[in-house]
Amino acid sequence: MATAAAKSAPKTQTAATPWGASALLEEATVQQRVGDKRFSVVVQLLEAPGGERLIRFAYTTDGSARRGPVTMRARDLERLRAALERAPVLKETLGL
Repeated sequence: MATAAAKSAPKTQTAATPWGASALLEEATVQQRVGDKRFSVVVQLLEAPGGERLIRFAYTTDGSARRGPVTMRARDLERLRAALERAPVLKETLGL
């Protein structure tokens, strides 16, 4: 009797937070450039182990969220709004 190979569920991305490893539910990313430097600002909707929803603002240069201040130009806020259109739960959680 032949059996089908079981497909594993896609691995949930997690983020380290003070509340423990939290699941990444949605993310909005805005590409940035200053001279030769390229980076992204990310806004993430996370879910803590107890189910509480968290919002994280970060920046990245290599795909990993970095701590520290996140600075955006005012003119890039429209690009953030457009990115949030692709992350409707995050947009709703932010009250936008």
